[in-house]
Amino acid sequence: MADRDLFLVFSNATAGQDAEFNQWYDSVHVPDVLDVPGVESAQRYDLAPMEVPEYEGAPPPPLPAHRYLAVYQLSRSADEVMAEFLARITSGRMDLSETLDMSTVGMSTWTPHGAKVVAATT
Repeated sequence: MADRDLFLVFSNATAGQDAEFNQWYDSVHVPDVLDVPGVESAQRYDLAPMEVPEYEGAPPPPLPAHRYLAVYQLSRSADEVMAEFLARITSGRMDLSETLDMSTVGMSTWTPHGAKVVAATT
């Protein structure tokens, strides 16, 4: 199978609403998004702690702005998928929860750059 474009959504819950946000996202939003033609799969991620070692002369990287990431694999163009998302939201077929902090949502589409490279096993 050919590599597919990825649609990444970075998000945060509204303050104090993480449990409700995750419940809505997993049980309502992901199924709604998977119902859109051209969305083949979904996987959610939580920000994981990582200790970044200090390097002399280099400033530390900024803290991430988002706690959650959803990765959707697409089989149609991102423009077609986004047009359908918007149509469903404006018609009421897809609801956005008040637990989603819309002021921090970030979205981007990524297309493969070359072939996937896999580490050699030893």
